[in-house]
Amino acid sequence: MPLALLALAVSAFGIGTTEFVMMGLLPDVADDLGTSVPTAGYLVSAYAIGVVLGAPLLTALGSRVPRKRMLLLLMALFTVGNLASAFAPGFGWLIAGRILAGLPHGAFFGVGAVVAARLVADGRQARAVATMFLGLTVANIVGVPAATLLGQHLGWRATFLVVALIGLGAMAALARLVPQIPVEAHQDVRRELRALGNRQVLLGLLTAVFGFAGVFAVYSYLSAMTTEAMGFGESSVTLVLALFGIGMTLGALAAGPLTDRALRPTLYGSLGALAVVLVVFPFAAHVQWAALVMVVLLGGVGFMTTTPLQMLVMNKAKDAPTLASASNHSAFNLANAGGAWLGGMAIAAGWGWTSPALVGAVLAVAGLAVAVTAGTLDRDRSPSRVVARATPTPDRTPAPPEQRRPAPSSPSGD
Repeated sequence: MPLALLALAVSAFGIGTTEFVMMGLLPDVADDLGTSVPTAGYLVSAYAIGVVLGAPLLTALGSRVPRKRMLLLLMALFTVGNLASAFAPGFGWLIAGRILAGLPHGAFFGVGAVVAARLVADGRQARAVATMFLGLTVANIVGVPAATLLGQHLGWRATFLVVALIGLGAMAALARLVPQIPVEAHQDVRRELRALGNRQVLLGLLTAVFGFAGVFAVYSYLSAMTTEAMGFGESSVTLVLALFGIGMTLGALAAGPLTDRALRPTLYGSLGALAVVLVVFPFAAHVQWAALVMVVLLGGVGFMTTTPLQMLVMNKAKDAPTLASASNHSAFNLANAGGAWLGGMAIAAGWGWTSPALVGAVLAVAGLAVAVTAGTLDRDRSPSRVVARATPTPDRTPAPPEQRRPAPSSPSGD
């Protein structure tokens, strides 16, 4: 594994920690700032709004900036956003800090996914992207539970100070380990915008919006569910969050090789399994051991969708994968915001603390329907490879007959 992938994973660890830690801190922030838990849930949506706005804007502005420099600039903005959150004097300022911290998220993963794909040989690109995302999932095993525990004992502001320090460490790792990668000669904003007009790219983004919203309808309120529905004490919140992170990591590890072999079947299977888990979740939540199993399964099947969706939009965008990849994170965070909002509405309506799971099941089924529709409409059966390498034009001279071989079918299954 190239060490540059480790630097990308460390950066993803910091981003994942700040993105997901708010779910564990919602009760503490609500108490400190004098608001309700559903209202504090807007802080989850605020970060997501930052991602949605920042992904296309910052990617477009940085379209001609060398990859390594762009990654460093985005991580610097991430660090500033977390410092702003730590020192926010009130709820409105904290909303603003969360939006600022979210701005570089999508652009970072968009650029980072393309860099990861260029660091490895063909046929291992989904594994490379999944390796970067491992930092995001490990954040939910270590970063989010530890940061939640820190926030419970030293105050939620200390959490964001520590995340800012992680951002500085990530910048150092990027500066030391990521090689200089120039912008492709053919890349420009107009080409990137045209790529977003591809029907398969748009359907892939829509799949992410609906499907992943099902995960966040539950995860946004998992800390409250732990104490209110599952019957655990507040000290168990970090354990439950860590179990979700373990599920995420297992799902991400499985998604890489499965996506390299069969992209669309992996996507269909993960979305279908997500819908089933969400339907069962409210019934299992009141039996403690079953609730813990369902938390692991929710993280696993939910995050198995990320790699195939990321590779799908990169493959279909072909010559301009960066903005499409970044926009995929906008889609994931629209799902984040929408899932948190719809889950909060279900709780506020008095339907119970586990009601967001059934809302999420409906969203997951909608995402699966969009994914199947996209697969049915897709008539392009040519090999789907990410065009993320600045390789020379191949020699078109026909090979001698004895050296010719039949073209292999696409291992992506797309």
